[in-house]
Amino acid sequence: MIRPMRQVSRFLVLFASITAAIPGVVSASAQDAAPGTVKGRVRFEGAAPEVQAIKMSADPICMREGKNSTSEAILVGGDGSLQNVFVYVKDGLGERTFPAPTTAVVLDQKGCRYTPHVFGVQVGQGVEIVNSDPTLHNVHAMPKVNAEFNFGQPAQGMRARRTFAKPEVMVPLRCDVHSWMSSYAGVLAHPFFAVTKADGSFEIKALPPGTYVLEAWHERLGTRTQQVTVGDTKGATAAFTFTPRS
Repeated sequence: MIRPMRQVSRFLVLFASITAAIPGVVSASAQDAAPGTVKGRVRFEGAAPEVQAIKMSADPICMREGKNSTSEAILVGGDGSLQNVFVYVKDGLGERTFPAPTTAVVLDQKGCRYTPHVFGVQVGQGVEIVNSDPTLHNVHAMPKVNAEFNFGQPAQGMRARRTFAKPEVMVPLRCDVHSWMSSYAGVLAHPFFAVTKADGSFEIKALPPGTYVLEAWHERLGTRTQQVTVGDTKGATAAFTFTPRS
């Protein structure tokens, strides 16, 4: 009986190694999310738009610091993965409250562009705005719910801290000096959000067990929603697909 069992074990190992090498085939362990975790991927379906070069000729310093920069408005990978999508829990947390982190989110102005292009922050959490460029930048937040702010940072190395008092998805930030510079902040009362990476993946951790509505937001392509259930012993997976807007 020992020999047949060894043969079965060898077959299972060989089968797993073969399937792991086939594109599109994912093992069950890779698909399963850990307890309290929602993980997934966002894709773009259709012909991806061409990436547009940013013209920085209005500022010679930007031309040097941000050489060969391209727009981050729609970033689609070769496999259709969609970057810079803000994914967050829109509904399902009830009356739970969550303290704001004491660590600030850093929004840098480097190469005459905002980094990160899309980010999340909790209500009351600091946003540390940094000018890493040797040129004047202007930081102009244009919320609909929160208080607007608008200030200049004329020197390299300048820092300023701001907070948002109310949830708002999303708050656009612009530089009035350099029209191509933009960033978007998702302001939430909780920490359950993520921004998709270059491969379109995202992961939201530490969710209490329950059923939630997730929303995926993209600056040009709109929003998508999906319901997921996180259990006591198992997380959830989610997938969103965006298409070109007509």
